[in-house]
Amino acid sequence: MATNSVVVTIEKPNNLSFPEANVSDSLLFPEKQKAVSPKQFTWVLLLKAHRVLTSLSWIAMTFKSMFVSVKKRISLSDVGEEEPKSRGRLYRFIKAFLVISIVALVLEVIAHFKKWNLQMLHPWEVQGLVHWSYMAWLSFRVDYIAPFVMFLSKSCIVLFLIQSLDRLLLCIGCFWIKYKKLKPTIEGEAYDIEDSSSFPMVLVQIPMCNEREVYAQSIAAASQLDWPRDRVMIQVLDDSDDGNLQLLIKDEVSLWREKGVNIVYRHRLIRTGYKAGNLKSAMTCDYIKDYEFVAILDADFQPNPDFLKLTIPHFKGNPELGLVQARWSFVNKDENLLTRLQNINLCFHFEVEQQVNGVFLNFFGFNGTAGVWRIKALEDSGGWLERTTVEDMDIAVRAHLNGWKFIFLNDVKVLCELPESYEAYKKQQHRWHSGPMQLFRLCLPAIITSKISIWKKANMICLFFLLRKLILPFYSFTLFCIILPLTMFIPEAELPLWVICYIPIFMSFLNILPAPKSFPFLVPYLLFENTMSVTKFNAMVSGLFQLGSAYEWVVTKKTGRSSESDLLAFAERESKSLNEEKISRRHSESGLELLSKLNAEEVPSVKKRNKLYRKELALALLLLTASARSFLSAHGVHFYFLLFQGLSFLLVGLDLIGEQMS
Repeated sequence: MATNSVVVTIEKPNNLSFPEANVSDSLLFPEKQKAVSPKQFTWVLLLKAHRVLTSLSWIAMTFKSMFVSVKKRISLSDVGEEEPKSRGRLYRFIKAFLVISIVALVLEVIAHFKKWNLQMLHPWEVQGLVHWSYMAWLSFRVDYIAPFVMFLSKSCIVLFLIQSLDRLLLCIGCFWIKYKKLKPTIEGEAYDIEDSSSFPMVLVQIPMCNEREVYAQSIAAASQLDWPRDRVMIQVLDDSDDGNLQLLIKDEVSLWREKGVNIVYRHRLIRTGYKAGNLKSAMTCDYIKDYEFVAILDADFQPNPDFLKLTIPHFKGNPELGLVQARWSFVNKDENLLTRLQNINLCFHFEVEQQVNGVFLNFFGFNGTAGVWRIKALEDSGGWLERTTVEDMDIAVRAHLNGWKFIFLNDVKVLCELPESYEAYKKQQHRWHSGPMQLFRLCLPAIITSKISIWKKANMICLFFLLRKLILPFYSFTLFCIILPLTMFIPEAELPLWVICYIPIFMSFLNILPAPKSFPFLVPYLLFENTMSVTKFNAMVSGLFQLGSAYEWVVTKKTGRSSESDLLAFAERESKSLNEEKISRRHSESGLELLSKLNAEEVPSVKKRNKLYRKELALALLLLTASARSFLSAHGVHFYFLLFQGLSFLLVGLDLIGEQMS
């Protein structure tokens, strides 16, 4: 047959066969010969091998850089200065739990590779000491440990569901407020702009303590509030123990006083009671009786000029109103992962918790700043007390028991800072979660005997204190950090999937709704909240049982970040304050004092150091050990949750989240 001939055979019309081409492949399909050539096949293999090697090298370099970073953090870490409470009872309990878990894991690994039956073994099947130990462990586990763990897990699940229901109802209330467009309204006529005497007398207080980074911008923001100059006074309440810093703050106050601002500088010689003692001392001045309202602004808060005009009018025609609280807005919310996660929490706190409680209950915890009080409400409630580290919540509870109402303005925002380092955030959260338990012990008799309605008493005791301040940190730590890893070694008490996955993700989704741009951080937020539960649980216990760490007060470290709109004004003030001739004309200070001020502005370079947080590291090892046990049983979601939660604890324990502190 010729080389280029084609033969087509058709047997039946209804049964067509494919054409049979008896043609040389090299003539009709020349590319086929090229595709199967050994040389081309070799190049394809080399290309794929190159891609694999590139990926492996990239992964190796990534792990190497992470290892070097972790090694550097550990070498530069400071374990000697960690707070003594880390070596307390909770830390010893976690270490003991970790040791027992490691021993149990070793037994389980041996049983797995020797293919021992994981169920109860018969005595005549025991072979050796290890086999006997494993059988004894199974028997002891079923008879004694499993019933207790099952009871504890079911109790925590019930608390978890109650708290989730409370959060869901708060979200429904927030949706209802938005749907109905409910918000506080101003009653009565506006103040006469041309007649300054129609404006009430307002006192603005700025408590601060060693706030070198933010004192200038906070004083400037308060001095630029849009209110008649003769109807407002600014008190700079400086508790700093640095003499040079005191001189700088005095100079800033004098600068604004020369511009016509009614501003005074106060410094206590006896600095007791922290912030509460500072505010209490300021309210003893004789001129306080001339003022009707007091606005409190912490040192890192920068209100807009219209802050007073948006808050004070709500008091007009509303004699029962004692507090108007504005919302916080954060200038550094996108600075790092830690600030992003904090922003999610606080956005939910303001937009959901405080707004719903303000609209439906006229009560919420005072935030300590960015709020305006009626001075009469403060006086009727007993004024500032130094008995706890949450003086803001203390005065709010006592004012509510005396019948005063609060409103929350979600549309009025005041710029402030978030802690950028984990050390600062950890200390802040410890104070925020130990103080409420101190206050609950002190206020419980007063709540029970108060004249408010039974519904308000139940809300304050069961929801405000017990559920949101005590039960929440208790079950978060117990359920996800203790019971969950424990159930990997006690399969009889294994937690259902909806407890560790579905409901937590749904509740985290609800928490992120007020900050929709944070949806990509849903999983990190869930893991980080569980990681912070150890700090919150420790703080709750110390406050409830009046332990020594409950009375610690550490000023949150500030960086002095400003918004872009504030930078120009700040630069102008700095250029004026650095003019030596104006300084010499304003003050008759000695050359030594002026030199000390200039030296104080030169911040020395301090080597940044990290800390190792032992409780977090111990829990990381515990969760990773439990994940290894879960891997042996092929638990799936349980394994991945324990693995990533353990890695989250490891990152926090090595201080790899947030900025380092100098």
